Amino acid sequence: MARLAQTAGLTDVQREILSTVRDFVDKEIIPVATELEHRDEYPQDIVDGLKELGLFGLMIPEEYGGLGESLLTYALCVEEIARGWMSVSGIINTHFIVAYMLKQHGTQEQKDHFLPRMALGEVRGAFSMSEPALGSDVSAISSKAVKDGDEYVLNGQKMWLTNGGTSTLVAVLVRSDEGHPEGTAPHKSMTTLLVEKEPGFGEVRPGLTIPGKIDKMGYKGVDTTELIMDGLRIPADRVLGGTTGRGFYQMMDGVEVGRVNVAARGCGVAQRAFELGVSYAQQRHTFGKAIAQHQAIQFKLAEMATKVEAAHAMMVNAARKKDSGERNDLEAGMAKYLASEYCKEVVEDAFRIHGGYGFSKEYEIERLYREAPMLLIGEGTAEIQKMIIGRRLLEEYRLQG
Repeated sequence: MARLAQTAGLTDVQREILSTVRDFVDKEIIPVATELEHRDEYPQDIVDGLKELGLFGLMIPEEYGGLGESLLTYALCVEEIARGWMSVSGIINTHFIVAYMLKQHGTQEQKDHFLPRMALGEVRGAFSMSEPALGSDVSAISSKAVKDGDEYVLNGQKMWLTNGGTSTLVAVLVRSDEGHPEGTAPHKSMTTLLVEKEPGFGEVRPGLTIPGKIDKMGYKGVDTTELIMDGLRIPADRVLGGTTGRGFYQMMDGVEVGRVNVAARGCGVAQRAFELGVSYAQQRHTFGKAIAQHQAIQFKLAEMATKVEAAHAMMVNAARKKDSGERNDLEAGMAKYLASEYCKEVVEDAFRIHGGYGFSKEYEIERLYREAPMLLIGEGTAEIQKMIIGRRLLEEYRLQG
């Protein structure tokens, strides 16, 4: 039988890319992931390998030096990488979202300036939307950009910035009241600014500070930080798309594809948890036989595998819908919600199969058990996804008359 989560209808090029990525994951990521994760160490060698494979430019058009692949191809690669170590998929995800936003919304000068270097991994992207006091309420952001001649002056504090230390380009969402009179809807007075910086921590450019890494339960290795702006000056030509007031829509477009990415991560982690669970169940013996021969364990394995398949199918559907050019917020929300919830459940079942050994840091499932909860909140909580799904369903099924 073929392994779980196969995807029908792929081209020869897509299959070759996925085979290459899977080999890289098996040889270069899985053997070292747990050790690096326990040390909270940035996986520089792995990142360098991904750059050599061209993954930082996977969806960047060929005219800018990228591979010009689809969201589906990217999501399937993320699924494979997360199967090895979810933190690595986070390193390329924020980079990908910024590149996508530039491709879709940037001026020609911005595309020419950033995308070729992003395709090579020389410029590394991060995006910053959340703030300490607002959670999921993006409309409540308080960071501001004030026009001063041919520059904008930025002040405020951002939170949960993935790749905050290692990135060199950050897409920052701020409030800009210029040209937007009092009483304008909050989402219409937001602007995305492209902020270039040096990698590292502390003051990385005048007016911009990246404090040290936030200490997290899981999702280690990748740096998650705050971003503090105090009189940060940015040239006006670094407004994404060249026009203020469009930042909310630009960010939501990026987050929409980001939700497909999070769904893919959930699929990858769930696949690895199933692999660990089904393997251990055949090795561990109780009452004279492998625990895989006990009906209770077989039921558990059956449920786990079905959830892996269902989540993968919904993730693929959401990616293909976006690639077709159609609106996919409903499909992306459903895929993100289902994949993250099922990932948590599959990981917990694999943890239970391992028994007491699952609690030991010597076993990989312990790491997955700490990583899975991040997917429940990343790119919008389950409650946010349900709101999106519910509203879209009411649009589609609105009663007439």
